[in-house]
Amino acid sequence: MCGRFTQQRPTAELAELFRAEPLVEDTGARFNVAPSQGVIAVVQPPDDRRLLTTFRWGLIPSWAQDPKIGYRTINARAETVFTSPVFRTSIRKKRCLIPVDSFYEWRRTEDRPKQPYAIRRRDGAPLALAGLWSSWKDPLSEEWLRSCSIVTTTPNELMARIHDRMPLILAPGAWETWLDPTLEDVAELRGLLVPSPAADLEAYPVSTLVNSTRNEGAALIERIAGEILTA
Repeated sequence: MCGRFTQQRPTAELAELFRAEPLVEDTGARFNVAPSQGVIAVVQPPDDRRLLTTFRWGLIPSWAQDPKIGYRTINARAETVFTSPVFRTSIRKKRCLIPVDSFYEWRRTEDRPKQPYAIRRRDGAPLALAGLWSSWKDPLSEEWLRSCSIVTTTPNELMARIHDRMPLILAPGAWETWLDPTLEDVAELRGLLVPSPAADLEAYPVSTLVNSTRNEGAALIERIAGEILTA
């Protein structure tokens, strides 16, 4: 799964990288983005203008009776995303990119508590995670809430040493296809639902401070003693 990540870059830099019009203010670097919080995402409405916007993490489908469903839908499995009642509409019509600088995963050990790792691109470029989004209308306030989920897939060679799932990371050449609001071809979309090359990534151990969503700051992403994992 993918349950925590960092968004460290200024909004202006993300807008330039993804050629998107920013609709959000710069909130500063974030080192412990967690479910139910707001996340920056890239969308492309039918008018072809890419937008940089904010979604709540944890997808609430339009038909949901209770928004608490979002706590169970932070991730969408690539294997079932086209058949799941929660995600099957979004995968065809409402896809987004979630730019992150790194994401965290916890490695299970035999004799010690789980060790958190930070995973990032070796070249320092941002990771574009494949996301889905939806709009839900609160029946009481009649306000609209837009929310999102991160697609996960089977692990590549590197991630398999840490966990049995990983977020779907899209290469720049796939961004336009993924964001295209007119693309509903299942076969073409399925072709994108594959693990990213392991050689692009590295993972290193970080402090267990990241275990608590109350903690924030650059110290969470600092490497501690231990092996840097590469493919």
